[in-house]
Parts: sequence; C-alpha cells; structure tokens
Amino acid sequence: MICDDLPVATFEPHDPDWAARVRTGVARQAFMTTLGAEIAALAPGAVDLQTGFAEGLTQQHGFFHAGVTTSLADSAAGYAALSLFAPGFGVLTSEFKMNLLNPARGRRLVARGRVIKPGRTLTVAASDVYGIDDDGEVHVATGLFTLIAMEGLGD
Repeated sequence: MICDDLPVATFEPHDPDWAARVRTGVARQAFMTTLGAEIAALAPGAVDLQTGFAEGLTQQHGFFHAGVTTSLADSAAGYAALSLFAPGFGVLTSEFKMNLLNPARGRRLVARGRVIKPGRTLTVAASDVYGIDDDGEVHVATGLFTLIAMEGLGD
C-alpha cells in the first residue's frame, strides 16, 4: 500500500514509477522472501517492511535473531533510498551501524526506513525496528545507513 500520511520529510522521487520499482525490488530479493518480509507502507523516502514470527527466525532464547532485525532494517533503509533514485540506478549499502535496544519479540517485526539526507551518489537513511504484539510495540533496534546509487543495477 502507498501511504501518504507517513511521518517523513517531503521528497520528490526522480522516477515516476518509483513505487513499482520498490515493489519489484523487494519481490526479487530472495533473502527477504526467506524472512517472509513484505511491504507494510510505502512513500517517497519511506518504506516499512514487516515479517511475522517464525521459529526459524529465532535465536536460542526465542527472540527474533539479530540478523533478522538487522536485515529487515537494512532493506527498509535501502528501499527508502531507492524510492528517490533516478531510473537505471540501484541501491547498495556501503555502511551501517545498528543499536540493538531490546529483545526482538512479538508477533511481528516492523522496520521503518526513512531517508534523512538524499544525494546523487550517497544517501543517508535511518531505520527503526519495532516488535509488535497485543500489548503494543517495543522499539527493538535503530540504525543509521549510508547507501550508494549505482548506475546500471536497475532496481
């Protein structure tokens, strides 16, 4: 779904088909499919990805594995950046830092990727991950990402 009410800065995409490019990119990413990730919300410069709880995504204490949390955050930030890129450019993460704040538990995880500073070559984005349960949401991780626009990678 495309959301016009996501709390993000106003950005103008360089591709009129930005939403289709993001959807196609997420669908083609085999690892996101393995994690069961899907787009929860989409706007220029903002992508929310979510995945449901599954035993195969946990670590030894029954929490979502940090690799799941980090991967979801990275892809949400990356696709938020991609939503602003010109046609013919793909996205790669060049650097990131994650802070794991709480055990990642709940019925699902949601990563909210937001562009902070777009650029022609480098874009800076943040991603916050929340564990969602009947009792509400818990902020489980936050990350800062530097993403590069690579010509010729498509989506």
